[in-house]
Amino acid sequence: MTEARHSAGEEPQASPEGSLQEGIRLYGMRLWELALKEFLHIRAEHFNPKEQTELAYYLGLCYTKLERYDDALLYLEQVVTTGNDVLRLYQCRMTLAYIYVITGRSRMAEFELKRLQQNGFESALLYNTMAYAAFRQKQFKKAIELYEKSLDIDENNTTAMNGIGYILADTKMDILRGLRFCRRAVDRKPENPAYLDSMGWAYYRNGELNEARTWLRRAMDIAPDAAEIREHFKAVSGGAA
Repeated sequence: MTEARHSAGEEPQASPEGSLQEGIRLYGMRLWELALKEFLHIRAEHFNPKEQTELAYYLGLCYTKLERYDDALLYLEQVVTTGNDVLRLYQCRMTLAYIYVITGRSRMAEFELKRLQQNGFESALLYNTMAYAAFRQKQFKKAIELYEKSLDIDENNTTAMNGIGYILADTKMDILRGLRFCRRAVDRKPENPAYLDSMGWAYYRNGELNEARTWLRRAMDIAPDAAEIREHFKAVSGGAA
Protein backbone atom coordinates (compact mmCIF):
# COMPACT_ATOMS: atom_id res chain seq x y z
CA MET A 1 0.00 0.00 0.00
CA THR A 2 1.31 3.42 -0.93
CA GLU A 3 2.06 5.50 2.15
CA ALA A 4 2.17 8.96 0.54
CA ARG A 5 1.78 10.74 -2.78
CA HIS A 6 2.79 14.02 -4.34
CA SER A 7 0.18 16.74 -4.25
CA ALA A 8 -0.46 16.16 -7.96
CA GLY A 9 -1.44 12.57 -7.17
CA GLU A 10 1.60 10.93 -8.79
CA GLU A 11 3.86 8.38 -7.15
CA PRO A 12 7.29 9.70 -6.13
CA GLN A 13 10.14 8.33 -8.21
CA ALA A 14 13.81 7.65 -7.54
CA SER A 15 16.00 10.22 -9.30
CA PRO A 16 18.41 9.08 -12.09
CA GLU A 17 21.37 10.07 -9.91
CA GLY A 18 20.50 9.37 -6.33
CA SER A 19 20.45 11.92 -3.53
CA LEU A 20 21.12 11.00 0.08
CA GLN A 21 18.60 13.53 1.37
CA GLU A 22 15.95 12.41 -1.11
CA GLY A 23 16.50 8.80 -0.10
CA ILE A 24 16.11 9.72 3.56
CA ARG A 25 12.92 11.60 2.71
CA LEU A 26 11.50 8.54 0.91
CA TYR A 27 12.55 6.31 3.80
CA GLY A 28 10.73 8.63 6.20
CA MET A 29 7.62 8.18 4.02
CA ARG A 30 7.99 4.41 4.48
CA LEU A 31 8.55 3.93 0.75
CA TRP A 32 11.28 1.36 1.31
CA GLU A 33 11.76 0.20 -2.29
CA LEU A 34 11.90 3.71 -3.71
CA ALA A 35 14.27 4.79 -0.95
CA LEU A 36 16.52 1.82 -1.70
CA LYS A 37 16.58 2.66 -5.41
CA GLU A 38 17.49 6.24 -4.55
CA PHE A 39 20.36 5.15 -2.31
CA LEU A 40 21.64 2.64 -4.87
CA HIS A 41 21.72 5.37 -7.55
CA ILE A 42 24.02 7.53 -5.44
CA ARG A 43 27.51 8.06 -6.81
CA ALA A 44 29.33 7.97 -3.50
CA GLU A 45 32.94 8.05 -4.69
CA HIS A 46 33.35 11.61 -3.40
CA PHE A 47 31.54 11.02 -0.08
CA ASN A 48 33.49 11.66 3.09
CA PRO A 49 33.62 8.83 5.71
CA LYS A 50 30.66 10.27 7.65
CA GLU A 51 28.49 10.38 4.53
CA GLN A 52 29.55 6.85 3.56
CA THR A 53 28.51 5.59 7.00
CA GLU A 54 25.20 7.43 6.68
CA LEU A 55 24.55 5.79 3.33
CA ALA A 56 25.44 2.34 4.68
CA TYR A 57 23.10 2.92 7.62
CA TYR A 58 20.09 3.67 5.44
CA LEU A 59 20.89 0.88 2.98
CA GLY A 60 20.97 -1.54 5.90
CA LEU A 61 17.63 -0.29 7.20
CA CYS A 62 15.99 -0.45 3.76
CA TYR A 63 17.16 -4.00 3.17
CA THR A 64 15.90 -4.95 6.63
CA LYS A 65 12.46 -3.47 5.93
CA LEU A 66 12.35 -5.38 2.64
CA GLU A 67 13.43 -8.59 4.43
CA ARG A 68 16.58 -8.91 2.33
CA TYR A 69 18.56 -9.83 5.40
CA ASP A 70 21.88 -10.92 3.91
CA ASP A 71 22.18 -7.57 2.13
CA ALA A 72 21.15 -5.76 5.31
CA LEU A 73 23.85 -7.50 7.35
CA LEU A 74 26.54 -6.34 4.94
CA TYR A 75 25.72 -2.66 5.49
CA LEU A 76 24.76 -2.77 9.16
CA GLU A 77 28.02 -4.51 10.03
CA GLN A 78 29.83 -1.78 8.13
CA VAL A 79 28.14 0.85 10.31
CA VAL A 80 29.03 -0.84 13.61
CA THR A 81 32.69 -1.12 12.58
CA THR A 82 33.11 2.42 11.23
CA GLY A 83 30.42 4.54 12.92
CA ASN A 84 30.78 6.58 16.11
CA ASP A 85 27.20 7.77 16.73
CA VAL A 86 26.27 6.02 19.99
CA LEU A 87 22.51 5.90 19.44
CA ARG A 88 22.93 4.77 15.84
CA LEU A 89 25.30 2.02 16.90
CA TYR A 90 22.70 0.88 19.43
CA GLN A 91 20.01 0.78 16.76
CA CYS A 92 22.24 -1.10 14.31
CA ARG A 93 23.29 -3.69 16.88
CA MET A 94 19.65 -4.21 17.88
CA THR A 95 18.74 -4.62 14.21
CA LEU A 96 21.61 -7.06 13.68
CA ALA A 97 20.42 -9.07 16.68
CA TYR A 98 16.88 -9.10 15.32
CA ILE A 99 18.08 -10.38 11.94
CA TYR A 100 20.26 -13.03 13.54
CA VAL A 101 17.35 -14.28 15.65
CA ILE A 102 14.81 -14.55 12.84
CA THR A 103 17.37 -16.16 10.50
CA GLY A 104 18.21 -18.83 13.07
CA ARG A 105 21.56 -17.45 14.23
CA SER A 106 20.59 -17.01 17.86
CA ARG A 107 24.14 -17.31 19.22
CA MET A 108 25.28 -14.40 17.07
CA ALA A 109 22.26 -12.43 18.24
CA GLU A 110 23.19 -13.15 21.83
CA PHE A 111 26.72 -11.89 21.16
CA GLU A 112 25.45 -8.56 19.81
CA LEU A 113 22.99 -8.14 22.67
CA LYS A 114 25.57 -8.90 25.34
CA ARG A 115 27.85 -6.25 23.86
CA LEU A 116 25.04 -3.73 24.19
CA GLN A 117 24.33 -4.82 27.74
CA GLN A 118 28.01 -4.55 28.69
CA ASN A 119 28.07 -1.02 27.27
CA GLY A 120 25.18 0.02 29.49
CA PHE A 121 22.38 -0.03 26.91
CA GLU A 122 19.78 -1.65 29.13
CA SER A 123 16.19 -1.40 27.95
CA ALA A 124 13.02 -3.45 27.85
CA LEU A 125 13.58 -3.96 24.13
CA LEU A 126 17.09 -5.26 24.75
CA TYR A 127 15.93 -7.80 27.33
CA ASN A 128 12.97 -8.85 25.18
CA THR A 129 15.29 -9.54 22.26
CA MET A 130 17.73 -11.41 24.48
CA ALA A 131 14.83 -13.42 25.87
CA TYR A 132 13.61 -14.34 22.40
CA ALA A 133 17.12 -15.41 21.38
CA ALA A 134 17.27 -17.63 24.49
CA PHE A 135 13.81 -19.02 23.69
CA ARG A 136 14.91 -19.94 20.16
CA GLN A 137 17.80 -21.86 21.72
CA LYS A 138 15.32 -23.66 24.03
CA GLN A 139 16.81 -21.97 27.09
CA PHE A 140 13.38 -21.47 28.57
CA LYS A 141 14.24 -20.58 32.16
CA LYS A 142 16.81 -18.07 30.97
CA ALA A 143 14.25 -16.58 28.59
CA ILE A 144 11.76 -16.11 31.43
CA GLU A 145 14.42 -14.44 33.59
CA LEU A 146 15.22 -12.01 30.77
CA TYR A 147 11.55 -11.21 30.16
CA GLU A 148 11.22 -10.55 33.89
CA LYS A 149 14.11 -8.06 33.65
CA SER A 150 12.19 -6.35 30.86
CA LEU A 151 9.18 -6.05 33.18
CA ASP A 152 11.43 -4.65 35.91
CA ILE A 153 12.19 -1.78 33.52
CA ASP A 154 8.67 -1.47 32.07
CA GLU A 155 5.97 -3.15 34.14
CA ASN A 156 3.43 -2.67 31.32
CA ASN A 157 5.53 -4.28 28.59
CA THR A 158 3.12 -6.60 26.82
CA THR A 159 5.83 -8.35 24.79
CA ALA A 160 7.42 -9.58 28.01
CA MET A 161 4.07 -10.55 29.51
CA ASN A 162 3.17 -12.56 26.44
CA GLY A 163 6.61 -14.17 26.27
CA ILE A 164 6.51 -15.34 29.86
CA GLY A 165 2.93 -16.54 29.53
CA TYR A 166 3.58 -18.52 26.38
CA ILE A 167 6.72 -20.23 27.71
CA LEU A 168 5.15 -21.14 31.05
CA ALA A 169 2.11 -22.64 29.34
CA ASP A 170 3.81 -24.28 26.36
CA THR A 171 6.48 -25.99 28.47
CA LYS A 172 3.91 -26.75 31.20
CA MET A 173 6.21 -25.21 33.79
CA ASP A 174 3.26 -23.35 35.32
CA ILE A 175 0.24 -23.28 33.04
CA LEU A 176 -2.06 -21.27 35.31
CA ARG A 177 0.59 -18.60 35.88
CA GLY A 178 1.19 -18.59 32.14
CA LEU A 179 -2.50 -17.99 31.54
CA ARG A 180 -2.43 -15.02 33.90
CA PHE A 181 0.44 -13.44 32.02
CA CYS A 182 -1.26 -14.06 28.67
CA ARG A 183 -4.43 -12.47 30.01
CA ARG A 184 -2.51 -9.38 31.12
CA ALA A 185 -1.07 -8.96 27.61
CA VAL A 186 -4.46 -9.47 25.92
CA ASP A 187 -6.21 -7.09 28.30
CA ARG A 188 -3.79 -4.34 27.25
CA LYS A 189 -3.76 -5.15 23.53
CA PRO A 190 -6.89 -7.18 22.72
CA GLU A 191 -6.42 -7.01 18.95
CA ASN A 192 -2.87 -8.34 18.86
CA PRO A 193 -3.06 -11.75 17.11
CA ALA A 194 0.15 -13.04 18.70
CA TYR A 195 -1.26 -12.41 22.17
CA LEU A 196 -4.59 -13.98 21.27
CA ASP A 197 -2.70 -16.99 19.92
CA SER A 198 -0.73 -17.35 23.16
CA MET A 199 -3.95 -17.14 25.16
CA GLY A 200 -5.56 -19.86 23.07
CA TRP A 201 -2.50 -22.08 23.27
CA ALA A 202 -2.31 -21.65 27.03
CA TYR A 203 -5.95 -22.75 27.36
CA TYR A 204 -5.14 -25.73 25.14
CA ARG A 205 -2.23 -26.71 27.37
CA ASN A 206 -4.62 -26.44 30.32
CA GLY A 207 -7.07 -28.83 28.65
CA GLU A 208 -9.78 -26.21 28.00
CA LEU A 209 -10.45 -26.89 24.33
CA ASN A 210 -13.52 -24.71 23.85
CA GLU A 211 -11.75 -21.66 25.26
CA ALA A 212 -8.67 -22.51 23.21
CA ARG A 213 -10.63 -22.64 19.95
CA THR A 214 -12.38 -19.35 20.74
CA TRP A 215 -9.15 -17.42 21.26
CA LEU A 216 -7.29 -19.07 18.39
CA ARG A 217 -10.19 -18.36 16.03
CA ARG A 218 -10.00 -14.70 17.00
CA ALA A 219 -6.28 -14.74 16.30
CA MET A 220 -6.84 -16.35 12.89
CA ASP A 221 -9.53 -13.83 11.97
CA ILE A 222 -7.01 -11.03 12.48
CA ALA A 223 -3.95 -12.78 11.01
CA PRO A 224 -5.19 -15.59 8.71
CA ASP A 225 -1.79 -16.07 7.05
CA ALA A 226 0.25 -16.44 10.25
CA ALA A 227 1.73 -19.95 10.05
CA GLU A 228 2.12 -20.56 13.79
CA ILE A 229 -1.44 -19.46 14.54
CA ARG A 230 -2.77 -21.80 11.86
CA GLU A 231 -0.70 -24.67 13.25
CA HIS A 232 -2.02 -24.05 16.74
CA PHE A 233 -5.60 -23.86 15.52
CA LYS A 234 -5.23 -27.14 13.60
CA ALA A 235 -3.79 -28.83 16.68
CA VAL A 236 -6.67 -27.64 18.82
CA SER A 237 -9.32 -28.42 16.19
CA GLY A 238 -8.07 -31.88 15.29
CA GLY A 239 -6.58 -30.78 11.96
CA ALA A 240 -9.51 -28.68 10.68
CA ALA A 241 -8.52 -25.18 9.55
